[in-house]
Amino acid sequence: MESAPTISTRGLTRRFGELIAVDNIDLRVAPGQFFGFLGPNGAGKSTTIKMLTGLLAPSSGQIEILGLDLEKHPVEVKRQIGVVPEGMALFGRLTGSEFLTFAGRMYGLDRETAAKRTAELLDFMQLADQQKKLVTDYSHGMQKKLAMAAAVIHGPKVLFLDEPFEGVDAIAAGTLKAMLQGMIARGATIFLTSHVLEIVERLCSHVAIIHQGKLVAQGSLEELRAGVEAGTPGSGDSGSEGSRPSDEKMTLEQIFLRTVGGSRRAEHELSWLA
Repeated sequence: MESAPTISTRGLTRRFGELIAVDNIDLRVAPGQFFGFLGPNGAGKSTTIKMLTGLLAPSSGQIEILGLDLEKHPVEVKRQIGVVPEGMALFGRLTGSEFLTFAGRMYGLDRETAAKRTAELLDFMQLADQQKKLVTDYSHGMQKKLAMAAAVIHGPKVLFLDEPFEGVDAIAAGTLKAMLQGMIARGATIFLTSHVLEIVERLCSHVAIIHQGKLVAQGSLEELRAGVEAGTPGSGDSGSEGSRPSDEKMTLEQIFLRTVGGSRRAEHELSWLA
């Protein structure tokens, strides 16, 4: 029997005046999945994550996380999830150590456990020598690692990540990827949005694509690949993609571009660069 989804939405919609940013989407993320949520700029990705994590109320629709209705049980849900939001939401006048200790305490950890995990996380993120520096003086990449540390200090069952690798160097990115894959191995569920499709393809087993607020594709990479190759509605035209050997699998970038109707080349050239 199929297990209940860790994340599910029904008719999820968010309006901003006349603009429909997220339009009646039904998401389903199974337990233990590394799930990629993709879309062009302005497609509704960050708005969706804000609703899934309780940072923004939907205009209509229902959200369930770990079998709990988010509207009815917001505190219970938030105790079990971790979030690295778009703007990171760090307290700049705290030191790195103070910030992580604060995050741990807010999640209900006792002082000893919060202090122990803070030390472990600072060491793991290669921030141990920066723990007394104010967060506002951290580089962007260091702040990203600190935000990730705060999101996992309580051992969440579900982790939401909005562009977690942006501005992070290759060494730190490798550390973060190893940590995330370890979480998946232990049964956690990760919901990731990123514009770096190569990272999503390497990490994620399942993907959903949102375009102009509508969910246009959802499934495993193999299911999406098969759907696009079969010419399902919404797959668009490969245009300038060119020919591809029949035995070569489509990349996630090719799947994405066909699904949202994109193209590698602009239709018009700039006169002064032509």
